[in-house]
Parts: sequence; C-alpha cells; structure tokens
Amino acid sequence: MTATLQTGYRQLTGNYAIDPAHSRFGFVAKHAMVTKVRGSFNEFEGSIVIDGDRPSASSARVAIEAASIDTRNAQRDAHLRTNDFFDAPTFPQITFESSAITYLGEDRFEVSGDLTIKGVTRSITLPLEYQGSAVDPFGNLRIGFEGSVGVDRRDWNITFNAALETGGVLVSNAVTLEFEISAVKAA
Repeated sequence: MTATLQTGYRQLTGNYAIDPAHSRFGFVAKHAMVTKVRGSFNEFEGSIVIDGDRPSASSARVAIEAASIDTRNAQRDAHLRTNDFFDAPTFPQITFESSAITYLGEDRFEVSGDLTIKGVTRSITLPLEYQGSAVDPFGNLRIGFEGSVGVDRRDWNITFNAALETGGVLVSNAVTLEFEISAVKAA
C-alpha cells in the first residue's frame, strides 16, 4: 500500500542539481575490528527530478569521481584508489541511477536503483528522509535529504583484506553508505 503524499510535496515539483558544496556521499567501515573509518568523495554531480503529485515518476542520478576519495589519510586514500579497492584509473566513476521512488509516508522515501562500482552493477534500495526546503539568500529553492544503507563491499568485487594475528580481518566487508543531499531547483 502506498502512502498518500503530503500536500507540501507538490510545490517541490521540478528539476534539481545536487549541490556538491553542501552535500556528502560517504561511507563507514570497521578497521582492524576495533574502530570505524569514515570517508567521503569530494567530487560528484547529480540531479533529481521531482514529481510532487506522483513520486513514482520522480528520478535521481549521481556520478562520483572515485579518485576523489578522502578518508583524511593520504596513504590510505592512495591505496583505496588502487585495484585492491576502487581501481579509480580503470573505473573512474561510481554511479547511481534510480529505477523507482516510493513515498512511505511522513518524510520518508525509498529510492531503488542501480549502483555501479568498479564496473559491477547491483540494485540497492536507499531509505531517505526529507529534511525540508528553504529559499537561500540567493533566491534558490533548496531541498534536503539524508539517509544511509548497509552493503557488502564484496558484491562489487572489492575484496582486499588481511587477516589479523588476534583474529578477524583488517577491513569489514559490511560498509554503511551515507547520503546528505542538498539540491537546488533549476530556474
């Protein structure tokens, strides 16, 4: 059963560009089984098309530059760009293309689509929460969404690991993808 769309979403109908200066596409993975490493990508572009009357007719796409990975450690970032992880020279972009958007009620949506990493495409569903809209000081209508989803990095052939003397592995296979999106409506 699909929830009835709130009246306020109708005013959001339009085309939006994701604002890289105010958005974040990141991840969290366990390191050495004792702590978490957080990272994000500094270069990306994307668009969102919102049909406020029929969310199912809405769409989203994102293209992330794999080489722009940033975990605040240059040596680790260089390793993540290699074939052990993202193989950024061979597969320069990570992409997501929506196939379905479902309104769940209140401010919650599910965005299903194809995530391509390292040349491998898998379908995933992202739970997103609408954070609101505002007109910024420059007269632009901005909308915000946030969400996260757990994935297994091995599904995209990212399999590098090292066994630890104390048991366990260096890098968890479970990774949480995080999304903080600010998008600006086209004039």
